[in-house]
Amino acid sequence: MAAGYAEILRARHAMRLLTGTLVGRLPNATAPIAVVLFIRAEGGTYSLAGALAAVYGVANAIGQPVLGRLVDLRGQPKVQLPAAVLSGLAMTVFALVGTDSLPVAYVAMALAGLFTPPLEGGLRALWPSVLPREEQVHTAYAMDAIAQEVMFTVGPLLVTLCVSLWSPMAALVVLNVIGVLGALSVVVSKPSRAWRSAPREAHWLGALRSPGLLVLLATFLFIGIALGSITVAAMSYAEGRGGDTVYGWLMAAIGLGALVGGGVYGARQWTGAPETRLRLLVALLALFYVPLTLMPGPVAMVALTVVAGVFLAPCIACAFIVVDRHAPRGTVTEAFSWLVTTFMVGSSVGTAVAGPVVEWAGTRWGFAVPAVSGAVALVVLLSTGRVLGEPRTSGRVARSSENDPNRAAEPRFSSGDRA
Repeated sequence: MAAGYAEILRARHAMRLLTGTLVGRLPNATAPIAVVLFIRAEGGTYSLAGALAAVYGVANAIGQPVLGRLVDLRGQPKVQLPAAVLSGLAMTVFALVGTDSLPVAYVAMALAGLFTPPLEGGLRALWPSVLPREEQVHTAYAMDAIAQEVMFTVGPLLVTLCVSLWSPMAALVVLNVIGVLGALSVVVSKPSRAWRSAPREAHWLGALRSPGLLVLLATFLFIGIALGSITVAAMSYAEGRGGDTVYGWLMAAIGLGALVGGGVYGARQWTGAPETRLRLLVALLALFYVPLTLMPGPVAMVALTVVAGVFLAPCIACAFIVVDRHAPRGTVTEAFSWLVTTFMVGSSVGTAVAGPVVEWAGTRWGFAVPAVSGAVALVVLLSTGRVLGEPRTSGRVARSSENDPNRAAEPRFSSGDRA
């Protein structure tokens, strides 16, 4: 299993791009918990902390596809690094101002979220220029999904470490400085500097003019709702059954399941259309959310949560391939950024929906929300099979000039290639 991943990481620039992207995304991964800890240390309420974190999240959701489109138009270094610096500066202003001036704090959080660089979409656009074979690109997508789970597990630990060593304010500043350095490492690399998007047709909708991409975004909105709702239902379940300890185990179990599933999925070569495979993966994802409603004892519940998380990373990795096949020419970074944004919005909606459901109907119905959301996601895919069955020309560029100077502006894989 590890051989395929090791082969990718041995490719020139691969380790640097993956590591730099993960480090560059640390501020985004740690912002919610870092903001809450900082505001509480300043004497602010949970409501204020939640409102500021929500402003950051909404601004981030708006900024990702906008900056992704700019990357497709202007290249990565001209957009990614300035955006990272501006986001870091805005978060630093927020850390210095704190609760002394709430209007400034809100504006700073909005700017920090808005200018968060689309490093995630940028990395997926770079993989074809670094890896020589299509199947390696698909494995890299799976590895990317696994790395995300690691980052969102390690990120909160880094926040608590910084807080214990220094202070919540220092944690905000330090993590954003580290994030800028990560973005810098990516944009000064040869693949990032050489990358150019394929020529694009001028259209105000950009990537959203693709019907297939719209279907995929609708699907992942509901998958995001499922994931967000689990966090609330699990918190309700943990009350009276071990509290924070059990809740921590449940959240870790989801990540562990995703790591295992992503590792197995990326370790083998898949045949057939990825759109068909995605329907199967989403069906399995929805199916294994159902046993969570049984709510057995903590040990068994942790085991069920591991199983429930197994198909998440494979769904995401497969979705990357489908996005690449359906993104209009010259919009690949924007298309990937839309997927990230939609998933984030869905997760926030799931959190908001599950809260009232748990309060009014109980924990069991809270765990029913992810199962229902997963089923709706599957219905979206099944009812739009014809749309997803007609992939468009890939929106990504072929290879950097380093790998093939005569084809630097051509798409590497045609839309009809087997996934």
